[in-house]
Amino acid sequence: MLEKRLNPAPRRRNLHVGLASCETEILEAQKLRYRVFAEEMGARLNTRTPGVDRDIYDPFCEHLIVRDENMGKIVGTYRILSPQAARRVGGYYSENEFDLTRLQHLRSRLVEIGRSCIDADYRSGAVITLLWSGLARYMQENGYDYFIGCASISMADGGHIAASLYNRLKAEHSAPLEYHVFPRTALPLKRLNDSLPAEAPPLIKGYLRAGAWICGEPAWDPDFNTADLPILMPMTRVSSKYAKHFLDSKD
Repeated sequence: MLEKRLNPAPRRRNLHVGLASCETEILEAQKLRYRVFAEEMGARLNTRTPGVDRDIYDPFCEHLIVRDENMGKIVGTYRILSPQAARRVGGYYSENEFDLTRLQHLRSRLVEIGRSCIDADYRSGAVITLLWSGLARYMQENGYDYFIGCASISMADGGHIAASLYNRLKAEHSAPLEYHVFPRTALPLKRLNDSLPAEAPPLIKGYLRAGAWICGEPAWDPDFNTADLPILMPMTRVSSKYAKHFLDSKD
């Protein structure tokens, strides 16, 4: 009996994914973002509310969240900007980093995703799978054909790992030229060592395995001190294995 008390069975997590339904849930997601981006990663966030990551795009976005119902807290989030909302706010967040002119013809079917983050205690894979399943259902239910986002790579080493990753991945995963976008503040790739062994972060690896394209050179985001790869996912390219996995995931 004593042994059982000392070694209790792992608690089964009760995770649920869905769109935030009230301001309280949105605020909790924004606080999670602040903890991850500012406190953990050292990003310089331009926010008026201490402890909250909020910008001009947030009121126009829908906020996808994963909640641990047993603990009563949000443990993962994405924000989603629909084409209609992008028109209302004046454009996509990505347009601060990239010239999206070549994607102009996709805008009515193009969703932007961003601010992806997961609580440090929940990074085993289950939460990101639920977020992707929620995103896949959102795309399917609303009839959108593409999503775009910025996948970040740390610049802690000055950009050499980012340059090496881009150099390694571009041959196999580059979008056709007609879908290329162009960084407004490009990494100086020619001045960086692009031959280092570099493992893709899990988020980028997941996107590429599912069928996403890299649609241009990385941009430097000075506030987050990251190199951001522009990712474009045509939903028709999502592999059948991933589509079944995401759309069949239970929440």
